[in-house]
Amino acid sequence: VQLQASGGGLVQAGGSLRLSCAASGLPFSSVVMGWFRQAPGKEQEFVAAISRSGGSTYYGDSVKGRFTISRDNAKNTVYVQMNSLKPEDTAVYYCAADKYRGSWYQSGYNYWGQGTQVTVSS
Repeated sequence: VQLQASGGGLVQAGGSLRLSCAASGLPFSSVVMGWFRQAPGKEQEFVAAISRSGGSTYYGDSVKGRFTISRDNAKNTVYVQMNSLKPEDTAVYYCAADKYRGSWYQSGYNYWGQGTQVTVSS
């Protein structure tokens, strides 16, 4: 299984980025997908999750209303559109696949991508 995250970069506060995570080696349309982030010196934080069909989405409180998770099962790819970015959104963002335990807002995924850096300048 491979999860390749991309789309990170440097952006000014108030700007937008779209992260992508291309998956291979697993039945993509049959697994829950999620995004997490980790800033230096901080614990991993839940960002968003999306159900197998894409019909249900869940967000962390700090990103609700600004971020949108989506998936394209034909392309085996999950996205997170990040708008109104703030300096506190600076972190390495990780995609995760195949949730096996815990609530929608928790970790518990079998597979993790390598992470992509997002830096928001003030």
